[in-house]
Amino acid sequence: MAHPKRKISKTRRDKRRTHYKAEAKNLAICPTTGEFHLPHRAFWHEGKLYYKGKVVMEKEVLA
Repeated sequence: MAHPKRKISKTRRDKRRTHYKAEAKNLAICPTTGEFHLPHRAFWHEGKLYYKGKVVMEKEVLA
């Protein structure tokens, strides 16, 4: 198995890790409702499930 010949300092280790950053999610706007949502995903709005601007499913109300 490979072993490091020298100890990597905390500074050197952290310098390497600076390139991994969280990115803001890209949001799309629904043409029908005007809601922000993840692209290529269905989303709920006011009890209805929308996908590509069309109603796919409506939430059932249990009595």
